[in-house]
Amino acid sequence: MESRENLEFREKYREIVLTYLKQQDEGVLYNCEKLTREAMEKHISPEEIVNLHRAILEEYDTELPEYISSSFDVLLEMMVGYGLAYMEHLSLRTEQQALRREIAQAEDMQKMMMKSDLPKVTGLEVGAVSVPMRQMSGDYYNFMQEGDDKISVTLADVIGKGIPAAFSMSMLKYASDNYSGSAKTPSEMLQNLNAVAETNIDDNMFITMFYGLYDTSNHLFEFASAGHEVGLYFDAKTRSFTDLYARGLPLGIDPNATYRGFEKAVAKDDMIFIMSDGVTETRTADGFIEREDLIAVFEERIDLPPQKLVKEVYDHLCKMQEYELRDDFTLICLKRV
Repeated sequence: MESRENLEFREKYREIVLTYLKQQDEGVLYNCEKLTREAMEKHISPEEIVNLHRAILEEYDTELPEYISSSFDVLLEMMVGYGLAYMEHLSLRTEQQALRREIAQAEDMQKMMMKSDLPKVTGLEVGAVSVPMRQMSGDYYNFMQEGDDKISVTLADVIGKGIPAAFSMSMLKYASDNYSGSAKTPSEMLQNLNAVAETNIDDNMFITMFYGLYDTSNHLFEFASAGHEVGLYFDAKTRSFTDLYARGLPLGIDPNATYRGFEKAVAKDDMIFIMSDGVTETRTADGFIEREDLIAVFEERIDLPPQKLVKEVYDHLCKMQEYELRDDFTLICLKRV
């Protein structure tokens, strides 16, 4: 036995159809939109409406041509398939909305876990900008106080995107925090983190990392790299740029990899630029930006304070790409003052 609500729906639909057949008044059709929402709320399927429509026509014209009556069989089959597809669509949309909420929560958690305040150190100014290509970032940067006189700077990039990359980066962050504060050299730090990455991340994923120690007592910068982008050094006296060269295998590839350490004495007003490949692989209509063109972007803004400098470099490179990042973008500047 049909429910009272279904009977009410049938009567409303019957009235719309019969009124329209008698009067041909398009104003009657405006009631269909309201009735459609009612049908969805009462879970009345498309095939039920087709059968109802056929029954109303047969009532209206007892001599309804056979070909018209039979055509409803085709329409009925179409509506059955449509109804199933629509229900599947609703289910997928619900799942997608739930997934988006979970990703948004994971994004908030990542931002909270990865948050790194810029250090305030006498004799050193720091600027940093980090923007993910997607909701979850595969880049990670951090500053840590290492004893009384040293500040560590870490910049890492997971080769991979999305949630797996973000989880791998979170794992690396906690390992890095655990090793920090123990006066390890950059070479030793990368050696330890390589063991962690090799054991804990998927075989098809690896991590590049730049790790440096800035000694504020003598302004000596020690650094090492695990396959990371080559940084830049600005010599204020000669107003020239040179590569901050360091090489090494990315983390997670070879458990026996070793990492060579380098040193750089930093003079007053000199600058150190550390970046991810979202900076160096800026893409324009003509292809990747050349190294000299990237240096020119820095050169034009070199007299700005570090934080304003990195922000303006980001804005410029983003504009060059028509405001569409192709990769996670992270740029760090250290300036001796």
